[in-house]
Amino acid sequence: MVIDVADSGSGIAPEDLPYVFDRFWRAEKSRSRSTGGSGLGLAIARKLTEAHGGTLTVASTPARGTVFTVRLPADAVPAGLRGSET
Repeated sequence: MVIDVADSGSGIAPEDLPYVFDRFWRAEKSRSRSTGGSGLGLAIARKLTEAHGGTLTVASTPARGTVFTVRLPADAVPAGLRGSET
């Protein structure tokens, strides 16, 4: 199963991409926990995906947007969510 989550926002700078899944990391340095979350969401999402044998990746183009892609093996996806099987 492949799930893409895309936006058409400002994108992520190429130098920041290696860090987006790091715990407590924030691209916007002026944000604090009270104004921008804890910096744990993407790290948790990646670990959960990997625990099910999958991958979570990111691709981004500044000023054009970002795409996060979740890939899970078929045996990790409940039968009711797999769609039509041949």
